[in-house]
Amino acid sequence: MNTIFSAEDRKGWMSLLSSADEARLTKLWLDYGTDPAFEFLRAPEAGGVMVRGRMGCTGAPFNLGEMTVTRCALALADGTIGHGYVQGRSKAKAEIAAKIDALMQTGAAGTLNEAVLVPLAEARQAQKVARAAKAAATKVEFFTMVRGED
Repeated sequence: MNTIFSAEDRKGWMSLLSSADEARLTKLWLDYGTDPAFEFLRAPEAGGVMVRGRMGCTGAPFNLGEMTVTRCALALADGTIGHGYVQGRSKAKAEIAAKIDALMQTGAAGTLNEAVLVPLAEARQAQKVARAAKAAATKVEFFTMVRGED
C-alpha cells in the first residue's frame, strides 16, 4: 500500500508521537515488527526548552516555564530522514519516533499508519473523552430563584 501523506499529516503524526504513552508506543512499534537499517544524524539527547504563552492568545508573549525534551535525527538506508522530538527524557522513545517519522515518508506509510498511528490516535481520543466525562461529573448548575418581591 503506497499512501501519500502531506506536510500537514506529518505535523499530526509528529504531535501524536511526541505525547504518546511510551509503553504503548514501544509495544505498537515492536508489534509492527520492522526495524529498518539507519544511521544516526543526531543521537538521542535530552535538553530543555522554554515554553512561551500568551494571555487570551493575543497578549504579549511571556515565558511560562521550562520543559524537558529529547530529540533524535536519523537517516534510513535509502536516505530518508526522520526526526523525533518527545516530552521527557526517554531516548528510546525519541529514537522510535524518529524511525516512525522516516518510515512514514516511504512506501511503508500505509501499513505503519494502521499498525501504530491509528491505535495511538484512538487511545488519545479515548483519553480525551474520559477526561471530559470526569470533568462533566463535577459540573455544577447554578440558577437563581425568583423571589417574588420584584
